[in-house]
Amino acid sequence: MKRILITGGAGFLGSHLAERLLKEGNHVIALDNFFTGSRANVLHLLSNPYFELVRHDVTQPYFAEVDEIYNLACPASPVHYQHNPIKTIKTSVLGAVNMLGLAKRVNAKVFQASTSEVYGDPTVSPQNESYWGSVNPIGIRACYDEGKRSSETLFFDFHRQYGTNIKVARIFNTYGPRMSLNDGRVVSNFIVQALRNEPISIYGDGTQTRSFCYVSDLIDGFTKLMFSNADITGPVNLGNPVEFTMLQLAEEVISLTNSNSKIAFHDLPQDDPKQRKPDISRAKKLLDWEPVVNLTDGLKRTIEEYTSRI
Repeated sequence: MKRILITGGAGFLGSHLAERLLKEGNHVIALDNFFTGSRANVLHLLSNPYFELVRHDVTQPYFAEVDEIYNLACPASPVHYQHNPIKTIKTSVLGAVNMLGLAKRVNAKVFQASTSEVYGDPTVSPQNESYWGSVNPIGIRACYDEGKRSSETLFFDFHRQYGTNIKVARIFNTYGPRMSLNDGRVVSNFIVQALRNEPISIYGDGTQTRSFCYVSDLIDGFTKLMFSNADITGPVNLGNPVEFTMLQLAEEVISLTNSNSKIAFHDLPQDDPKQRKPDISRAKKLLDWEPVVNLTDGLKRTIEEYTSRI
């Protein structure tokens, strides 16, 4: 049994990760300040004697004897991270400093949940890990984009300077049950609007693309990367390489929900990426990982869970 710390442990991804690690026979400590996380996400885990839920903000140091750390804490949707941009960048940077410091003190392996947003509005497609990105450092998304880029810098500097055992994953769009109804990202927005028969909001002309990875596939990638050899530090792209336009996604959601919703077009937000598609060659080679859940099946599972809440 390993003692494993998850920051953002009551969030969408954190709760699924905690569930997986407990099933594998580990002791899990979930930290969360509940800005975007929710007790409801982990309510079914509270009776497990090997699960601890702690209200804590990662901008402050935390002390515990642990074997592994998954650093997931940070609001991930534009609606939430732009609500308090200074808090967002502090969460990324100070959270990384504090978790790396803890890992150094107790000699723990530490995982950083980075993001495809480090690539910004990319000029190459698909995006591979050697691409340095096209990010506006003073734009409205920079608090998240540059915060995550800075956290990656900190991870690799700790690895070079102190020999810290690090794992860095760059997460592409992920969806599934337990996403907040007001999450603000495209899959949750479309499903909520469709179930309520409201207009489906598309920003821009709908030709911009994203790739969508179902949450169970992503958690598989997390654990495979964490269990990999020490010389595999990352960064490693984790996402689904199948690309869809926003119009295609909207039409699929409307069809699967039997909704009467119509498409409503709005202006594209500043610095919104026009294309997002991961090159997962590194994950395939080093981790023997690739997604197995297709978009239709993943959306059906997500819609079923959303329906129970709406």
